Amino acid sequence: MDVHSNPHIKLDQFLKLRQIVATGGQAKMLIQEGFVSVNGEVENRRGRKLAIGDWVEVDGQRYEVD
Repeated sequence: MDVHSNPHIKLDQFLKLRQIVATGGQAKMLIQEGFVSVNGEVENRRGRKLAIGDWVEVDGQRYEVD
């Protein structure tokens, strides 16, 4: 993520960027069904803004926002 152009990224965009999902529709389903957590808490808002240092967990895999 390029912090100089935008210090935040939306959760659904992050999932696509990290190739956890292939489409926005897949991201939406994962998030709404409660399979995604941010910083240890289940997150159901696909527009949740992430910042550097946050971490996302999906299916037992942990991804850091950097």
